[in-house]
Amino acid sequence: MKLLLTGSAGFIGSHLAEHFLAHGHEVIGVDNYLSGQPRHTRHLLAHPGFSFVEADVSMGLPTDTGPLNWVLHFASPASPPHYQQHAIETLMVGAQGTQHALDLARRSGARFLLASTSEVYGDPQVHPQPEAYWGHVNPNGVRSCYDEAKRYAEAITCAYHREHGLDTRIIRIFNTYGPHMRPDDGRVVTNFINQALAGEALTVQGDGQQTRSFQYVSDLVAGIAALMALPGPHPHPVNLGTTDAITVLRFAQIVRDAIDPTLPIRFVPLAADDPRQRQPDITLARTLLGWSPQVSLTDGLTRTIAYFRALRAEQQPVPTSGPAWVTGAVDAGQGAATPGD
Repeated sequence: MKLLLTGSAGFIGSHLAEHFLAHGHEVIGVDNYLSGQPRHTRHLLAHPGFSFVEADVSMGLPTDTGPLNWVLHFASPASPPHYQQHAIETLMVGAQGTQHALDLARRSGARFLLASTSEVYGDPQVHPQPEAYWGHVNPNGVRSCYDEAKRYAEAITCAYHREHGLDTRIIRIFNTYGPHMRPDDGRVVTNFINQALAGEALTVQGDGQQTRSFQYVSDLVAGIAALMALPGPHPHPVNLGTTDAITVLRFAQIVRDAIDPTLPIRFVPLAADDPRQRQPDITLARTLLGWSPQVSLTDGLTRTIAYFRALRAEQQPVPTSGPAWVTGAVDAGQGAATPGD
């Protein structure tokens, strides 16, 4: 297959690029490095099946790609500190960026996959959240630039399917973690790990009783690949996440105990519009795709902590491990923790 992947230098995008290259496909990566990392592009350029275009997808996409099998739209800041810092850019990539990606898929005869998010459910009043739930979103709050951008992106994706017959797929990604995360992305996984490795107190927002479910990145990649392999169009959203909900306080304790059990936990004010509960209903993914998460929180955290230990040991944000396609494996900021996406 030949794929164009927006957000190829991001956390999830870089794992997807490695996955498809490892399986013999051709990948055209697109990123403007607003939140993606150039090292992910440098890491992939050695592969003969990878090419890269540095571009802002909100302004347009390459027109000389030739026939494509898939357009995968993953470009967007995804952590609360980043999308709040770049609120307008986040709205633009969800609106114009999605339309440009849809137009490219239509022109090139490709299928289209949109990376949406559990944030479309807002601060949910239904637990766990099924795809049929419409959500409880503050359209004017500090998180609205991301929440509403993704809700619009879903709406225009469905409109292209209805009006143009485009084969579209939508995934709603719940909290995902693993290697390739930015150390400064401000989410609970990176903040807790970095604080613990630095010997500092782990900062928990509010009383820490808000819940999250943490999915390891290789499970997400497997779910995406399964949806892409599904024959025929499937325009309805599919939740991808783990159902094992845990409080943020308990998660902080697990990370602390894995690194240094003597560290204190410090409580700080809760961020605005922070959802109290976040847990997917993955019945559809189980029945439609035969998919469910396989990596335990213990195993996933062990791998992720090792990754961040290596970064700190090198004193630079460049891992020494070789490209993932060599082994065929996916694996190779301070402040108050924000649960994020």
